[in-house]
Amino acid sequence: MCGIIGYIGPRNATSIILNGLRRLEYRGYDSAGIAVLGARGIHVERAVGKLSNLELRMQNSESARPPLSILNSQFPIPNSPGFSIGIGHTRWATHGGVTENNAHPHLNEAGTIAVIQNGIIENFIELKHELQAEGARFRSETDTEVIPHLVDLYMRSGMSFTRAAFAAIGRLQGSNAVVLMCSQEPDKLIAARLGNAGGIVIGIGPGEKFVASDAPGIVEHTRTVIFLDDGEAAIVQADHLEVRRLNGAPVEKSPHVIAWDPVSAEKGEYRHFMQKEIFEQARAVTDTLRGRVNFETGEVTLENLELRVENGESSFLNSQFSILNFPKRIHTVACGTSKHAGLIGKFLIERIARVPVEVDYGSEYRYRDPLIEAGMVVLGITQSGETADTLAAMSTGRERGAGVWTIVNAIGSQAERMANGVIHMRAGPEIGVCSTKTFVTSIVDQYLLACALAQHAPQASDASGEAQPAASYALARELAHLPGLISQLLAPDPIYEELANRFHDRRHFLFLGRGMNYPIALEGALKLKEISYIHAEGYPAGEMKHGPIALIDETMPVVCVAVKDSVYDKMISQIEQVKARSGIVIAIATEGDDFIQRKADYVITVPPAPELLTPVLTAIPMQRLAYETAVRLGCDVDQPRNLAKSVTVE
Repeated sequence: MCGIIGYIGPRNATSIILNGLRRLEYRGYDSAGIAVLGARGIHVERAVGKLSNLELRMQNSESARPPLSILNSQFPIPNSPGFSIGIGHTRWATHGGVTENNAHPHLNEAGTIAVIQNGIIENFIELKHELQAEGARFRSETDTEVIPHLVDLYMRSGMSFTRAAFAAIGRLQGSNAVVLMCSQEPDKLIAARLGNAGGIVIGIGPGEKFVASDAPGIVEHTRTVIFLDDGEAAIVQADHLEVRRLNGAPVEKSPHVIAWDPVSAEKGEYRHFMQKEIFEQARAVTDTLRGRVNFETGEVTLENLELRVENGESSFLNSQFSILNFPKRIHTVACGTSKHAGLIGKFLIERIARVPVEVDYGSEYRYRDPLIEAGMVVLGITQSGETADTLAAMSTGRERGAGVWTIVNAIGSQAERMANGVIHMRAGPEIGVCSTKTFVTSIVDQYLLACALAQHAPQASDASGEAQPAASYALARELAHLPGLISQLLAPDPIYEELANRFHDRRHFLFLGRGMNYPIALEGALKLKEISYIHAEGYPAGEMKHGPIALIDETMPVVCVAVKDSVYDKMISQIEQVKARSGIVIAIATEGDDFIQRKADYVITVPPAPELLTPVLTAIPMQRLAYETAVRLGCDVDQPRNLAKSVTVE
């Protein structure tokens, strides 16, 4: 949930940056830092913990050097005496622990280039090895530090700062937001956005510019902003702003004027909160992974998973596993969208960790008199942490001696207080009533949990009897690519508006999926009915012939999840059965699958991915289809009728 702030203009950059970071504290972070250009070059201060620790560090540094405010306010930008420039960052750790050296900003060896970044650089290991071969010495464990060294390498070859920055950013793989400054060209900031793991908004004021990851960080200074899109970079100067594609092609951007209120500022460029939250999912997944996976080794550490356990009989999960305290079975309890996430988690945990999982509706669990034995865990999944049915189910587990864990988004909620093991979704605020990014992050959390269990299980094995831990390390490393894959799905695509225009007047939809993507069919149907009020049903595709097939005719849209996975051939068979009855097939398929293009009436593609990651990707087209259909119908997308964000009654 990293925050970015940058400033260039006549005012004191230090105070503007610190105030902006303070307005972004709600996003969560574990360290903070600031870099400003002073008369003696770039000056950096960093501190672990809250922003107040950074401010204290800056105050204490005054005895050793002039304070940042003095250095900053006195630094002359060519032709603009008295201007100041700086960047600031709040970090939530991904690569490398929570240490001062790993906090942003990061510098090249000479200290002439400073960089802050949100996201994950998927190819940082290759870049780091390349730079080390060129003599670069790294001071941190982060992926971010490759950027200033790479820019420096290009500048030493004769490139200008701008050209070198564009060249370096162009080599980064994955979804990232990057801001750079350079003491050799002190009249500009370079800001860029790759994918959707981190946004960039640029505020425009008279003779000054602001850069931020989120509009609330700068709205106190200006309401006029532009938003960078994927693959765009900006050359930000006090009295000039230029946006280009990374290949150098110019881009015309129309400024947005944000209404001066917190709600509109938070919504930013988006029409609805639900739309914003759909498009925040790459960033939400990045934040979910931060500090929890070592992408070089694939190790998932339980401490970083925030699984807090208490001493006592129900404390099964800790950093010292043994066959005596490893969970024998998990009962997942949840409602609505979280129940669908739990069904996917069942596949993940059983496949990766070989721990049996049952999934129940929270509202039904306690009424079926569940069999709970010593060594079991009840896992409650809840966005709000206040869902009455889920809390009641968790309480039943606790009363009968089970360990109680929760996957929850709301910090400090009742679910968190009740549980002795907690995994935070880290999705950030979700204002829209219908869950989107919390659905995806709760799937990723269960993937991480499955890998952590496999890596510490006393006798974990797959169906063939092969040991699972080795496979779990490789599976965890695959997560580094996930934010980038999600970003591809968030690019503009006319297929959603086309489908909404074509089918918004239909009163019934059928959604089909198999295996891990059967719960995605359930979720797709739920999303459509929740916000568009169109009746929709989700089914495991193999069950279609046992009843739902009677509904299919030439008016029935059937959404089929048919990605290239272990049940692909089975899904093709179901599509053939739909087409034989004149049904309209909307397929969610793997990019490059020419065969399904000939079978389906409409195709939405997702990028190729390992099978266990496909539900995260196939969920997003379902969300976008439901959203565009509801908008076409003129429905209240953010507050659908009869629904509440937190259901606190039984």
